[in-house]
Amino acid sequence: MYICRLIWHENFCMDFWDIVLIIIKFAGAVVVFIYGMKLMSEGLQKVAGGKMRSFMGQMNNLATGEQRASSPVLPNQSGATKRYNPLRGIVTGTAVTAAIQSSTATTVMVVSFVNSGLLTLAGAIAVIMGANIGTTITSWLILLGISCSAEKFLLPLIIFAIASPLSLMKGDKAKSVSEFIIGFGILMMGLQFLQDTIPDICQHTAILDAMHSWSSWGFGAIPLFIVVGAILTMIIQASSAVMAITLIMTANGWIGFDIAVAITIGQNIGTTLTANNAARVANTAGKKAARAHFVFNMVGAILTLIVFYPILNLITYFTELVSGSPASFNYLLLPVAIMPLAITIFHTFFNVINTVILSFFIPQFIKIVNWMVPASSEDNEDEFRLRFISGGFTNTAELNIQAAQKEIESFSKRVLHMFTFLPSLRTAKDDDEFNKIVGRIEKYEAITDRMEMEISQYLTKTAAGDLSQEGSRRVSSMLRIVDNLESIGDTIFQIAMSRKNKRETAVHFDQGLNDNLSHMTDLVQQALDVMDRNLNTEYGHIDLNAAYDAEHAINHYRDVLRSRHLDALKLGVYNFAVGNAYSSLYALYEKLGDYIINVSEAIDNSVKAAETLGENAPNKE
Repeated sequence: MYICRLIWHENFCMDFWDIVLIIIKFAGAVVVFIYGMKLMSEGLQKVAGGKMRSFMGQMNNLATGEQRASSPVLPNQSGATKRYNPLRGIVTGTAVTAAIQSSTATTVMVVSFVNSGLLTLAGAIAVIMGANIGTTITSWLILLGISCSAEKFLLPLIIFAIASPLSLMKGDKAKSVSEFIIGFGILMMGLQFLQDTIPDICQHTAILDAMHSWSSWGFGAIPLFIVVGAILTMIIQASSAVMAITLIMTANGWIGFDIAVAITIGQNIGTTLTANNAARVANTAGKKAARAHFVFNMVGAILTLIVFYPILNLITYFTELVSGSPASFNYLLLPVAIMPLAITIFHTFFNVINTVILSFFIPQFIKIVNWMVPASSEDNEDEFRLRFISGGFTNTAELNIQAAQKEIESFSKRVLHMFTFLPSLRTAKDDDEFNKIVGRIEKYEAITDRMEMEISQYLTKTAAGDLSQEGSRRVSSMLRIVDNLESIGDTIFQIAMSRKNKRETAVHFDQGLNDNLSHMTDLVQQALDVMDRNLNTEYGHIDLNAAYDAEHAINHYRDVLRSRHLDALKLGVYNFAVGNAYSSLYALYEKLGDYIINVSEAIDNSVKAAETLGENAPNKE
């Protein structure tokens, strides 16, 4: 509001529509900048491809790999002890964030991994620390755009990327490189628009008066502008855009070095909002990871405030030394021309030094977040809860696909667990126990329906974005997988209903029939195990032969049972009611085998499977 009153100051000599025009131009420049950042990030992700997924996979191994004996030992959520390596997590967080240009997206993914139990809280804190370092690369990129005369090469750069062979080649990565260049050009154009939108301070004495007023507040202005930086980041939802605005305002003389540093600290705090918002639907562990992000940045800010002016003077001395200016140890003497460089150096210094110091206090951070988020009874395994995509949809396509893949792996584990209830139906001692097991199966069937619906919606939304050809193929395969996993759940429920109908009509199997169905159950269990292993293997490298062998064994045994069943009916070994119940059950088990092989085929891509195996694939009825 204070800035708005300044705009109406008599020295501005602006009418209402001049003010509206400036606001529209400024908002448009911010939008262009954010779009360029998004396009550049997506292009880089597509170029990275498998390496990006490899980096994300590193998160899953942070607490399980071999560590040095000197590494601290922390309790995990289950009470067991696991070693963690902070350096490994920090490097992973830095690399992922540098690649996707979004610490927020990295943190949201970390929350989902902790939510699912794949990443310990200690490992999550280390990755978050690394994400803060990774985001400093964006600051240097922005500084490059401000320091260079970008307008001379922006348009030729974009035209080159569009018209060059890169965009015309069939190679997916070549097009992604072209997209990256176009994104970089649009980002620089957005920076240029921002610079052109913010007027020269020398033409507006009211702003100079305001600066003098802020200076008279002394240290009291610093916490205020930390809050301003945090609020701006919350509103814009892009810390890189706030950093760009801060650097440009400093370069134009609107704010001093101390105020710019305060806003920079504030945007580090404001960027934690998205992860904490995503954690609202997470379990206790996920909430703790999000709180850890906030606590880490807050502690870093407090430590910096304690030695605020000495740090400013130190950064000033180093910046002047690097730039070739006369070195001084007084931030008030820092030339305006090199202030953007000083702020960028501070941003890097702030995140790197805080990470180095605070990485030794991860156990203390865990105690703090444990106090902030008291232990509560976690959701029962029989309750519906998505683990990886419950944190929301990010603008990072590769992370969305990775999250969906992990959710599908969780879906598979739930289906496998659901299948283990079936043998208990035969051995139930009384109706109460039997009905309780049927109730659990029915509940799981409803859960599989919801999981299929929500994962499919998530994948459909992902497919609507800008994906590479490989990404599009993977999404298409995943949609087929979740459809078949849901069908497996339906079929298990149908088997339970057949068992229930058999019990209610007092149909009894002899030991031979029960043994036959027990063997069929074992064959289906083997097929499910192969399917689950394939789902947990990198797509394109699965053991499809093992999947076909398991499905062939099911089909062969079904044929054997059918032949014996027809002979038994002819010989009158059992009546029609027994025969009908028996044939229905082994047919349903064989139907399960069909859905199970469909999953492995979808992972490997059905066309490839058909070309590779040809006649070796068994015919399904």
